[in-house]
Amino acid sequence: MLTLESFEEASEIVKKVTIETKLIRSSYFSELTGNRVFFKPENMQRTGSFKVRGAYYKINTLSQEEREHGLIAASAGNHAQGVAYAAGKMGLKATVVMPNTTPFIKVERTKNYGAEVIMHGDTYDEACEYAKSIAEEKGYTFIHPFDDPVVATGQGTIAMEIIQELPLVDYILVPVGGGGLAAGVATLAKMLNPHIKVIGVEPSGAACLSASLRKGEPVTLSHMNTIADGAAMNRPGEQIFPYLKENLDDVITIEDDELIVAFLDMVENHRMVVENAGLLTVAALRHLSFQNKKVVSVLSGGNMDVITMSSVVQHGLIQRDRIFTVSVLIPDKAGELVRVATIIAENQGNVVKLDHNQFVSTNRNAAVELKITIEAYGTDHKRQIVDALETAGCRPKVIRPSL
Repeated sequence: MLTLESFEEASEIVKKVTIETKLIRSSYFSELTGNRVFFKPENMQRTGSFKVRGAYYKINTLSQEEREHGLIAASAGNHAQGVAYAAGKMGLKATVVMPNTTPFIKVERTKNYGAEVIMHGDTYDEACEYAKSIAEEKGYTFIHPFDDPVVATGQGTIAMEIIQELPLVDYILVPVGGGGLAAGVATLAKMLNPHIKVIGVEPSGAACLSASLRKGEPVTLSHMNTIADGAAMNRPGEQIFPYLKENLDDVITIEDDELIVAFLDMVENHRMVVENAGLLTVAALRHLSFQNKKVVSVLSGGNMDVITMSSVVQHGLIQRDRIFTVSVLIPDKAGELVRVATIIAENQGNVVKLDHNQFVSTNRNAAVELKITIEAYGTDHKRQIVDALETAGCRPKVIRPSL
C-alpha cells in the first residue's frame, strides 16, 4: 500500500542518496503557455535520473537476509544505474541484466557504480525475464523498476519536494513508462492536496497507459516505436495500475517529433540536457488548454549518449527550418556557381554543404544540378532565401537534407 506514513519515511531516507533538485522557473515556457511554469530537474541527480529514489528506498525496506543474498534488476539504463548506485552506497552486491541494445555509456556507468552487468536479449522484457530466472536460481532479491508499491513510494517523494517548495502548485506533469513514477507522484499529491491536478505524459508510440485506462485494466501493446526509450513499456505495472487509475487526472500522448523540438527548447533556453523520456512533460506544455496556473514539469532524466544527442539536434534544426536543402538547376557555364552563392550570401544564408552534379541531364549546357544545404534563422528566413533563388531563375526545389 502507498500510505502517507511510508511517503514521509521515504522522503527522509532518499535524502541520503539524492541531491536537492530545486524548482527552476522557465520564463520561456511561462510566456509561451500563459502559465507559471517550473521544472523539477531530476536529470541533475547523481545518477542522472529519479530512479535512485525508488531503488534506494526499496533496498532499505529489505531484511538483512534479503540484502545479503544479493540484488538483481533489469534495465536499459536509468534503473540499472539507480540500483547499482544505491547498492554501492550500502555495500551490497548488485547484478543488472541489460538488453544488448543498451547504449555503451549506460552500460559503463552501471559498471562504474559497482554492479555486475549481464547483457541479454534485445528488449527490456527479454532482459527482465532472464533477470527473474537468475533471481529464482540464485536466491537474489529482484528490484522491479516500476511495478512495486515500495519502489513507487520512493519515486513519489518528488511530489513531497514539489509541494514543500511550491505549496500552491496547480498542475504536475509527470512522464509515464511503466507507471511507477506517475503512481507515486499522483498518489502523494492527492494525499497532500486533492485539488492538485496530476497529468501523465507518455509517448504515442508506447501509449500503454492510455490503452489500459480505456479498457479499465492493464493491457499489453502488440508493438512499440518511440525514441523515448526510458518510457518504452508495452504494459503498465499490475500492482500500481489501480493508483494510476484513481489518481491521474489526465494522460497526454506525445509524438516523437515533438520531443526533438523540446530537446532544442531545453538546450537553447535552459542550457540543460534532458533525455527523450524526460522531455515528454516539456513537449506536453504546448498541449495545455488552460492559462494562469502554476505548472511543474518533472524532468525525469538526463542520460543521453552523444550519438543520440547529435541525431536529435540535427533533426530538430531541420524541423525548425534552421537547416534545409534546396536543389537548383543552372546552366553549366563559368560563374553560375558564384552567382548562386552570392544570392544566398546576400540573403544571410550560410552554406553548410554543396553537391555539384553535372550529369543530371544529357544536355549539360541546359542544366546541371546543385544540391545546397543551408543554415537559416528559421522558416521566414528559409522562405526569403528560396524566393530569392526563384526570382533569379534557379528553379529551387526544397528537398530532405542529408547530413
